[in-house]
Amino acid sequence: MPHILIVEDETIIRSALRRLLERNQYQVSEAGSVQEAQERFSIPTFDLIVSDLRLPGAPGTELIKLGQGTPVLIMTSYASLRSAVDSMKMGAVDYIAKPFDHDEMLQAVARILRDRQSAPAVGEVVTGKTANGNGKSATDNSNGEIGIIGSCPPMQDLYGKIRKVAPTDSNVLIQGESGTGKELVARALHNLSKRAKAPMISVNCAAIPESLIESELFGHEKGAFTGASAGRAGLVEAADGGTLFLDEIGELPLEAQARLLRVLQEGEIRRVGSVQSQKVDVRLIAATHRDLKSLAKIGQFREDLYYRLHVIALKLPALRERGADVNEIANAFLARQSARINRTDLKFAADAEQAIRHYSWPGNVRELENAVERAVILSESPEISADLLGIDIELGDLEDDEFIGLPAQPAGNASNSSHEPTEDLSLEDYFQHFVLEHQDHMTETELARKLGVSRKCLWERRQRLGIPRRKTGVASES
Repeated sequence: MPHILIVEDETIIRSALRRLLERNQYQVSEAGSVQEAQERFSIPTFDLIVSDLRLPGAPGTELIKLGQGTPVLIMTSYASLRSAVDSMKMGAVDYIAKPFDHDEMLQAVARILRDRQSAPAVGEVVTGKTANGNGKSATDNSNGEIGIIGSCPPMQDLYGKIRKVAPTDSNVLIQGESGTGKELVARALHNLSKRAKAPMISVNCAAIPESLIESELFGHEKGAFTGASAGRAGLVEAADGGTLFLDEIGELPLEAQARLLRVLQEGEIRRVGSVQSQKVDVRLIAATHRDLKSLAKIGQFREDLYYRLHVIALKLPALRERGADVNEIANAFLARQSARINRTDLKFAADAEQAIRHYSWPGNVRELENAVERAVILSESPEISADLLGIDIELGDLEDDEFIGLPAQPAGNASNSSHEPTEDLSLEDYFQHFVLEHQDHMTETELARKLGVSRKCLWERRQRLGIPRRKTGVASES
C-alpha cells in the first residue's frame, strides 16, 4: 500500500485530504510544517509527498531536497499558480491548484505513483529493450514509452506518428473527444523529445477566467491592472526550454489567440502592460475536442493561428472506435482498483464484458474508469455484473454472436436496434439521444459528467442541436 505524507498547516484541509486518501486505500501520515515532518518522519521513505507551497517556516519546496528523490506534489492557491510552476523547475513532480475536487486530487496521486513505479523500465523500453532485457521491440508495447493502453490498428498508427513527431520541435494539434487521453499523448510527445528534462507546463484554457487568461499565460508588469502589485512571469515564460500544453485551446479568447500567434511566429512574448518583448523557446502542443477549422470559418478562432497549430495533427479515436481495446483498458482499471482494496478475486462477468464492448462510452476512457471504480467498490461477489457498471445498454438487443473479440454486425443486419445508440451513430446523434432520454431524471451537472463534457459544452451542444433544457417535446431536426 503506497505511503503518502501530507504537509499542510491548515488542519481542516489536512484532515479532509487524509480521509480522502485513506478511503482510497492509501496509507497516510501528516505534518503541519516542514520542520515537524523532519522531526517526526524519515521523509525519503515515503512513496509520495503532498505539500502546501506556503508553510510556516520553510516553504513546501524544501521537501524536494529532503525527499531525496521522493516525488513531491505541490498544492497552491490559484493566486500563486506561477510560484507552483517555479517549484516544478526546482524538482516538484506536479502541482495542483486550490480549491481542487476529489477526483482531480486522486487522479494526480494515482498518475504520479504509477509513473514512479514504471520509471525504471522506461529507459530500457526507449532503447528498444523490454524490462526483462530480451531485446523485443517495444512497437507493440502500448505500456512502453508511449504510456497508453491499446493495440488496435488506429492506436498503432498513432504510436508510430508519436515516435516520428516527438523528436522534432514542430507544433502539434491533438484532436479527439473529451476523455480520450489527449494529455497522455502530449506527455508522451514531451517525454520522448529532446526537451524531456525541461518542464512541461499544462494549461486548461477552459478553466482560467477569461479576464485573467492573458496575464496567466503571458505574465504582467506591476500596475498593469487593478491588483497587479508586482510583476509576474506567465506560464509561457515558465515553459521556456520545455513544452507548453494548451488543453481545450478552442476556448481561448481571440485576444489571447493573437498573443499566442506572436509566440509561434516570432518566438517572443510581451507581458501585459509592458512595451518590451522577450524571447522564449517553447514547443507548443495544443488539444481540443472542437472543430477549429469550422470555428475559424465563423470567426470564433483565428484562421492564421489554426494553420500555425495544424503543422502536425494527431487524431485520437473515440473509445467506441477501438474495438477490443476497451476490454483491455477495462481490465487494467479493474486490476488497479482491485489492488487499492486488496482484492485479487474480482473479474468481469460475461454480461459485463459484453456490455463494456458494445456500450458507446460518450465519456470515453474517463467514463470507463469511473464505471469500473464504482463497480469495484460496490461489488460483493467475485464477478462484476453489467448492472454494477451502471452501463445504460439493453443487452437483450444484442445478437447472441456479438461477444467479446468478434466484430460488431453491420448496421443492415441489426434492424431491431434502431432505438438504441450504436457504434453506427455519430457523436451528435448519440448526444441527442442520451440527453433526451435522461434529462428528466438527471441534473445538468450529472448529464455533463456522464457525457464527459463541461456544463458549458453541454449548453453549447443543446443550442446547436435545438435540444430544450427540459424534455418539453421532441427536439427539432435541423
